[in-house]
Amino acid sequence: MLAAVKTKAGYDNLELLDVEEPQVYGDRVKIKVAYTGICGSDIHTFKGEYNAKGLPVTLGHEFSGVVVEVGADVKNVKIGDRVTSETTFETCEQCIYCKSKDYNLCDNRKGIGTQANGSMARYVLSREESCHVLPEKVSLRAASLTEPLACCTHSVMERTSIKDGETVLVIGPGPIGLLAAQVAKANGAKVIITGITKDKPRLDLAKEIGIDVTVDSLVDDLREVILKETDGYGVDKIFDCSGSVFAVNNALPLIKKKGDFVQIGLFAKKMNEFDQESIIQREIRYIGSRSQKPSSWNLALDLLENNKIVIFQYGSITCAPCHSLKYKLTEWQKENSNIEVYYIPIEDNIELAAQNGILSAPTIEVYIEGKLFIQRSGYFSLDEILNKVEKYKSILY
Repeated sequence: MLAAVKTKAGYDNLELLDVEEPQVYGDRVKIKVAYTGICGSDIHTFKGEYNAKGLPVTLGHEFSGVVVEVGADVKNVKIGDRVTSETTFETCEQCIYCKSKDYNLCDNRKGIGTQANGSMARYVLSREESCHVLPEKVSLRAASLTEPLACCTHSVMERTSIKDGETVLVIGPGPIGLLAAQVAKANGAKVIITGITKDKPRLDLAKEIGIDVTVDSLVDDLREVILKETDGYGVDKIFDCSGSVFAVNNALPLIKKKGDFVQIGLFAKKMNEFDQESIIQREIRYIGSRSQKPSSWNLALDLLENNKIVIFQYGSITCAPCHSLKYKLTEWQKENSNIEVYYIPIEDNIELAAQNGILSAPTIEVYIEGKLFIQRSGYFSLDEILNKVEKYKSILY
């Protein structure tokens, strides 16, 4: 089979080679890869920026697929199961971290795509414990993002916790930053995400998927924006996904006193200068977050499974455009059956409309994960709204 193999250390040295198919043994599971992602760490490995061990090795660790063969000791995973897999391929099984299933902290851990052959091939091998059988609702395409999403559930939901109504700042609108922002949003936070001018397409995407505030820090005054959004107190939590010392030092004074600063992004250098004054004087908890662990994957798959898009149209009997919109939505839903669409006659639901601040018809509301994503009243483009919904749906499903 063909595989993308990092053959030796240094820049590039990535070759498409014909290699032997992996063979199952013991608790190992053979997976036919359906989708595989390109992680930022894969790019760093390609550039020779990581001290890669165990070369040559097939890259790739963000993937999903179908089980085609299992080892003799496999008990629960079956041939034909749709799965995704944690990146842990092997651990010492003896240390305190392994015993608590904090495999990401085991000093002898070997990862898929780094020390063991990865998913940039037709087939990949994983251990049964690392495999997660997909819920019926979760597509193979969406499941291939479980690994980066699990890194974010670990950071946002396990290394700290978010209370409903808190305001958080995410630094860096890359894939991890956008996922972390969505996890925070799903947990009830008001989310501000910041990047620089070259990140404009990603900041625009953040707006489209419902992130509350986007900031180009080279154009807008981030401090001014945050103080305005938080009544001068600063954000409750910050998640740095940039690995930029400059960005971190700019953000530390903008966190609320006694707030949490979670470091997700990796820095280019091991030793860096930090604004320790802000950490001490503001009693900031500076928290490291490394990769993910089994519980993080359960949280990630739960988010994917329970993700729901619901559209409400408020209309009136005497409103001609309302009837036209209702027909268009009904026809659109036939091609998008996994999205719930409801028509609500205002005359029969006056109290409900008033509670939701609906003052005119037609009004369209789109909810994602129980949070209001879009609200439009009067004259608006239904096609524009549905295009945004379809773009978001393509990410989720």
